Amino acid sequence: MSTSLTRRTTLTRRTTAAALGLAAGLVLAACSNPSDGGTTEVAAASGARTKIDLSPDQKRITTGKVESIAAQVPEKIRERGTLEIAGSSGSTAPLTFRATDNKTVIGVEPDLARLVADVLGLEPHLNTVSWENVFVGLDSAKYDVGFSNITVTEERKEKYDFATYRKDDLAFEAKKGSGLKITGPADVAGRTVAVDTGTNQEKLLVEWSKENEKAGREPVDITYYQNVSDTYLALQSGRIDLYLGPNPTAAYHVAAGGKTEIVGTHSGAGATLQGLIAATTKKDSGLAKPLAAALDEVIRNGTYAKVLQRWGLSAEAVEKSEINPPGLPKNGK
Repeated sequence: MSTSLTRRTTLTRRTTAAALGLAAGLVLAACSNPSDGGTTEVAAASGARTKIDLSPDQKRITTGKVESIAAQVPEKIRERGTLEIAGSSGSTAPLTFRATDNKTVIGVEPDLARLVADVLGLEPHLNTVSWENVFVGLDSAKYDVGFSNITVTEERKEKYDFATYRKDDLAFEAKKGSGLKITGPADVAGRTVAVDTGTNQEKLLVEWSKENEKAGREPVDITYYQNVSDTYLALQSGRIDLYLGPNPTAAYHVAAGGKTEIVGTHSGAGATLQGLIAATTKKDSGLAKPLAAALDEVIRNGTYAKVLQRWGLSAEAVEKSEINPPGLPKNGK
C-alpha cells in the first residue's frame, strides 16, 4: 500500500445500539411479515422475487449420506463424528446471519455446509467467529473447514486447500440516486470507499488505488468500519461514497432496504478470471477431495440448487466443484 493511500486510510470502530438497530431494521424487518414467522422478499436474477424465511424454524433442506464419499474423510474426523465448520460472525444476509430470534444462525453458507456434512455422514457443528479467527482456527486444526464466503486466491492456496461451490462476484453499493457508475479504477479515483479488512475485495480496491496513482489520478480513500451497521450509516449520511462487498449481501440489502443501489459489479478474481467461493481447509488436511465430492453430489441430486434458490442466489451456481482452481492473482498480476 502506498504512503498516500496509507494516510488516506482510516479505521472506524464505532459500535452503538442505534447503529445496530438500524442495520437489523434494514436487513431483517424491511419487508418482513410477522404473521408468517418473519420473511423478506429479495429480487432474483430473473426479476422474480424470492421469499426468504428469517425465522429460527428453517425447515432446512437435507440429503443422505453417501458411503463411498464418507469413506474418504480422514479417520480422525470420522471417529469424532462431527464436522467442525467455521463461519464468520461478521457476515450479513443472505450469507451467514441471525434469525428473528437473534440466536439461530441461518443463511446460504450454513445451509450448504450442513448439506456437505449430510453427505459425509457427519454431524455439522457450526462455529461462528470473527473473520480472522476462521483462518486462525483452520491453521490450528480447531476447525475442519471454513464456509464463510471465502474466495480462492493464489496467496491463500499456499496455506489452504479449496473445494469451490459458488461464483464470487463483488458489488459497489451507493446511496440510491447517487448517479455513480463503477466500471473500473478511474471511476473510484478520489472516492471514499468502505471495505472489510482482510477480504479479497479489499485487495482489489487497494490494487485499483495503486493503478490510479500510476495513471496520475487520485488514489482511493479506503475506509474501514468494524460493523456493517456503521458502514450503512456512513453511506446514508454521505460520509462515504461507496461500499464494496460481496454481491449477495449487496443485492439482499438493496432489495430489503430500498435506500441503496448497486452501481457496479466485478469478478472477485479480477477482470480476466471468474472468482470462486470455496470450502476452505488447512493445506494437505485430506479433506479437499471428499468436500469436492460431497459438493458434486448435492449439485447432482438437486439439493444444492434448492438451497441457492431459497436464498435468491441461483445466478451464482457452479456446475461442479473444483479443487484449488486458479484464484485471485498475487499483487494483481
